[in-house]
Amino acid sequence: MAFRVSREEFEKLAEETLESMPEEYRKYFLNITVIVEDYPGGDARPPGTKRDLLLGLFSGVPYPDKGGFFSIPYPVPDRITLFQKNIESICSSERELVVQIRKTLIHEVGHYFGLSEEDLRKFET
Repeated sequence: MAFRVSREEFEKLAEETLESMPEEYRKYFLNITVIVEDYPGGDARPPGTKRDLLLGLFSGVPYPDKGGFFSIPYPVPDRITLFQKNIESICSSERELVVQIRKTLIHEVGHYFGLSEEDLRKFET
């Protein structure tokens, strides 16, 4: 059974999770935003990904690819989107929800740092 919380509570849990990440990584979170949506839209999903299987999505320029002309920051922020309903649907308690939010954020932050799906699978348990 899915464990549901309000959008406000979900965003609070995501914010707490992001703030709990080590400073050695957070210091690189420049011009990046985390947003929460219920479900991924058709154009937001990678090809071949089912709507109910996508928990999060990184959109933007991976950190290792930044730089360039005098290191001017990109005008549009990079974005990590968490899909609340999909995450909740695989959790049956608040504890599971917190763990899954953390796992999803870490996965998407990995993409921000330029890791591929294959790279990330090596770290998942």
